[in-house]
Amino acid sequence: MKYLVVGLGNIGEEYTGTRHNIGFSILNKLNQRHDSNFDLEKQAEVSSFGLKGKKINLIKPSNYVNNSGKAVNFWLQKKGIKKENMLVILDDLALPFGKIRIKKGGSHGGHNGLKSINEHLGDNNYPRLRFGIGDSFSQGRQSNYVLGKFNSEENKELDLHIDHSCDAIESFILQGLEKTMNTYN
Repeated sequence: MKYLVVGLGNIGEEYTGTRHNIGFSILNKLNQRHDSNFDLEKQAEVSSFGLKGKKINLIKPSNYVNNSGKAVNFWLQKKGIKKENMLVILDDLALPFGKIRIKKGGSHGGHNGLKSINEHLGDNNYPRLRFGIGDSFSQGRQSNYVLGKFNSEENKELDLHIDHSCDAIESFILQGLEKTMNTYN
């Protein structure tokens, strides 16, 4: 059984550690857990490892969040992975900081990464893990907030929340979507 785990984020040093790049941060931690390395390949940084007989492929698209659907579609096809065995990791303004929500399908909720994936796959019927970044920004400052770094209070708990997200990803792979939703939502 093969899986594709997609972390959404923007490439470039200036985006490292930003709220919008939480998908990259979570995949970096998961990759580290399994002693694997990312290599830059076509349209993404890619890593693979085994987990209890299952083949896990991680990708961090290299064509920015708002065009990440192109890389997702390419790697799904290249690896021959079904959409139900894909999990997309993204930031979510509608959830409190650190809270995660796992589900299959649903709207893009204004997230340009999901919009792009929906366009390239032709539907929105795939699992995703939304990581709450909160909404502590003034009117008109959403972009600055999303592209900003976590504050000192958030940083105190960030590693714990990232580990929790990695546990949820492993549960999705080993236990399936329903059990993972019941455990982590």
